[in-house]
Amino acid sequence: MRIALTGATGTVGSRVARLLAPQYDLRCLTRSPERAAARLPVPGAAVEADLDDTSSLTRALAGADALLAVTFDPLRDTHDEHLLTAARRAGVRHVVKVSALAVTDPQAQDAITRWQRACEERVRASGMSWTLLRPRAFMSNCLDWTRSVRDEGVVRTLHGASANSCVDPRDVAEAAARALTSAECAGRAYALTGPAALSARQQAAQLGEVLGRPVRHEELTEAQALAVWRSRYPDALAAALLESADRQARGAKSAVDHGVREATGREPGTFRAWARRHRSAFRAAEPVEAAGEEPVREAGEAAVEAQPPA
Repeated sequence: MRIALTGATGTVGSRVARLLAPQYDLRCLTRSPERAAARLPVPGAAVEADLDDTSSLTRALAGADALLAVTFDPLRDTHDEHLLTAARRAGVRHVVKVSALAVTDPQAQDAITRWQRACEERVRASGMSWTLLRPRAFMSNCLDWTRSVRDEGVVRTLHGASANSCVDPRDVAEAAARALTSAECAGRAYALTGPAALSARQQAAQLGEVLGRPVRHEELTEAQALAVWRSRYPDALAAALLESADRQARGAKSAVDHGVREATGREPGTFRAWARRHRSAFRAAEPVEAAGEEPVREAGEAAVEAQPPA
């Protein structure tokens, strides 16, 4: 069985590659195969392809049975269209799409969530078999805090008391690996959350306990948070993140679901366990890339990797 992966050097895709490498023929689509090769578990797995070039995608997907679709740019909605068109031409039979749990909330109308809904519609209308993975915020988003935790013992966020049932990216990757290889997952959408909803203040406290030193939370104003996001993203995405944060403050992201158990057969990992595995990133003198998990926003946020507002 040949499995094609987009986002194979990212937070979820890199873990999927490691999970599948021992048993499956992997094709990891990337614009820079030479650079990606060092981060992939199988020599020669990297294949050159560009999400703006349908012909290159069709060549890269030739012979693939299943595809992990992880796309990153909500402001360029042609990437999923190109990927699915190429997959059909190449004879791919099954697509696993990493989306966002926000798509199920009618009140979520920010630009990123609308983009994710459109991506899901394309997958369902593609004519191929499909599975939708809808994660809540990735716990690895907290790697954005490494510098302030190391240098000041501080976590700074907007709406620090609001809760999010964030999920360990390892659980998302295991769900993706099973969906790519098991017919039982076809036609299903999995809501992937952690076992409990936590606020940033609670996460900071648990980080402190894991590190053995206090980590305090400082509240950002809306203007401060928006300035941070605008320094990283276009204005439209910064506005979407602000809408998402406000929705979280109203309690929209606190529900816990059973999708991880349904997809993987085990309970989801806790934030404390994630923090223990990544404690070196918060202690090191310089930023540490932990097991391929660079910070992402969240599957709409993680849309900006594969993940802002879930």
